[in-house]
Amino acid sequence: MRILLAAALSLGIAAPAFAQDTAPAPVDTPPSTDPRGDFAIVGVGVGLLPDYEGSGDYSVSPVPAAIGQVSGYRFILAGNRVSVDLIKDGYGPTWDVQAGPIGVVNFNRNSRDAIDNPQVALLDERGTAIELGGYVGIGKTGVITSDYDRFSATLSYRYDVAGVHSSGILTPTVTYTTPLSTKALVGLFASAEFVERGYGRTYFSVTPAESARSGLPIYTAGGGFKNWGIGAVGMRSLTGDLTGGLQLVGGVVYRRLSGDFADSPLTRVGSPNQWIGALGLAYSF
Repeated sequence: MRILLAAALSLGIAAPAFAQDTAPAPVDTPPSTDPRGDFAIVGVGVGLLPDYEGSGDYSVSPVPAAIGQVSGYRFILAGNRVSVDLIKDGYGPTWDVQAGPIGVVNFNRNSRDAIDNPQVALLDERGTAIELGGYVGIGKTGVITSDYDRFSATLSYRYDVAGVHSSGILTPTVTYTTPLSTKALVGLFASAEFVERGYGRTYFSVTPAESARSGLPIYTAGGGFKNWGIGAVGMRSLTGDLTGGLQLVGGVVYRRLSGDFADSPLTRVGSPNQWIGALGLAYSF
């Protein structure tokens, strides 16, 4: 959940970086020279998200985020997720290839105190999963509205190395971002998740012992297509413009659980429709 929430925030705070990408080069700068240099943008947001995957109850959570470039290499910190692009981007309207490592800290159901539903709160707590992997993708700057809008498509895979669910997660994602002016930007994104059997067994199954305690029916979830989601983000500069200063960022995500994950007793006492919202501030330097 926090991954999608942070995605909305990080997509927004990427806007100043995007503006840095597309700022006109000085007339005496050769086209092959990238004048951007190193930069960093940090943000923090307040998010509204379900208590657990499949929950119908919501809680408020802080979401930190940052994006930056060091020696031409991009990094993104988005809540509980971090990634690094090990392939340097081109400058100006162009295609670019993306590839690098990702890491996610999965807090799903690691605390009964964070779950309002009395039946689900009686199930066993899960540990904190550490999911490591990588991603590949391709992006294009200058697509529809101007030389400055951007489309990208990525595919990531990560695996839990902490032994909590001991399985993998495959995530395709597409995003589109376009500036409305020097002070405002909007973005859209869509994603899906495919998980291995261990994920369903850990987070969506109910064992006989858990059933006896909670009153939920015994259930064994498998793997496969877990969910699809769509989201939107908006950004407005409060000081300066998109290339620098303080920005207000907001985002909303809708996610729909599918298959065994929608049929799970945990989802039936909650909801397969998951709404996530975020509002935050970002500052570039």
